[in-house]
Amino acid sequence: MSDQASVGAPPVAEEVLLARAYLSRVAEPPAPALARLVAEIGPVEAAQRVHDGRVSEPVAGETGARRLVRRAAADLAAAAAAGARLLSPEHAEWPEWPFAAFAVSGQRELAPPLALWVRGPGLLAGLCEQAVAVVGARAATSYGGHMAGELSGGLADRGFCVVSGAAIGIDGAAHRGALAVEGPTVAVLACGVDRAYPAAHQALLERIAASGLVVSEYPPGCVPGRHRFLVRNRLIAGMAAGTLVVEAGLRSGAQRTAADAAALGRLVMAVPGPVTSGMSAGCHRLVRDGALLVTRTEEVLEAVGRLGLDLADPPVSGSERPTDGLGPVAALVHDALPARAHRETRWLAMESGVPIGAVRVALVDLERRGLVEHCDGRWRRPNGVGHD
Repeated sequence: MSDQASVGAPPVAEEVLLARAYLSRVAEPPAPALARLVAEIGPVEAAQRVHDGRVSEPVAGETGARRLVRRAAADLAAAAAAGARLLSPEHAEWPEWPFAAFAVSGQRELAPPLALWVRGPGLLAGLCEQAVAVVGARAATSYGGHMAGELSGGLADRGFCVVSGAAIGIDGAAHRGALAVEGPTVAVLACGVDRAYPAAHQALLERIAASGLVVSEYPPGCVPGRHRFLVRNRLIAGMAAGTLVVEAGLRSGAQRTAADAAALGRLVMAVPGPVTSGMSAGCHRLVRDGALLVTRTEEVLEAVGRLGLDLADPPVSGSERPTDGLGPVAALVHDALPARAHRETRWLAMESGVPIGAVRVALVDLERRGLVEHCDGRWRRPNGVGHD
């Protein structure tokens, strides 16, 4: 009934998978009381006690638990029909070391998962060995989407798995960045792995499932719920050595993921943005609170990579570049200019995430430096002056 994905690994006993599937159905994550019970007496006995009502604490999330015994087998069958499987801590594919932090966190909301439903050929334990969570705002700016894609592509190109939540905005850009270089990526959902949520990302989720993994605590058929998005964020943080926030408001799910990462002892990183952008206000607060400011892939790798190996290149010495000395706003506007096209001021404001008034001021400075030209109401890079 189960599809064992780890080559050469002993199969997990059928009664264990049924017990884990049953517990996954009757308890709404996080379930700290049930997690403690399973750790103490094992999943099979724990499932039997929950079924019989012989528990000292209310661990079942819904009534009629007896009727759900048959549902456990049905869930396993539904998962198999969708090309998915149930992954349990008894399996060699379980990311034991990354998930150990859940057990010692001491926080109820960071209880370890009882099991995970996974769809795709990837092996979760291996993917978590070198992984970075990339998260951020759904209402991302073009600047944020560009940074998420560039950083994720750079990480995946170096063999790091990009973990995110498949949401609109930064999450989607992160997954696409990894897929663009044929790198590994994992999507953690707040619903069953047989559902495409958001619906607009159905094709994206299929691409992820074709080469990486789509993961969820929730059994097949489960619908997304507001609280489930917050609950799943701890898994995104727990699967990775560090969490990178690209864009986030002051109150956002990405902030929750960063908080979970910090509570699990993982590194928190943030990408700066325009000080006038509300979508970067959360990132700036994270930096003020101690998060590592990063602006390029090499800096992320140096922070979460192998000691002494994944080091950021030192600053290039020697001849100066034309863009040396640009302020942060002028640099954003200059980077927004395509190499071979004319663009209007309003377009540059949207692409750079900089208010149009500040763009006009920056363009004056860039024109003085010979880095832009004004032609027929539009701006362009002079011939021979490309991206640095």
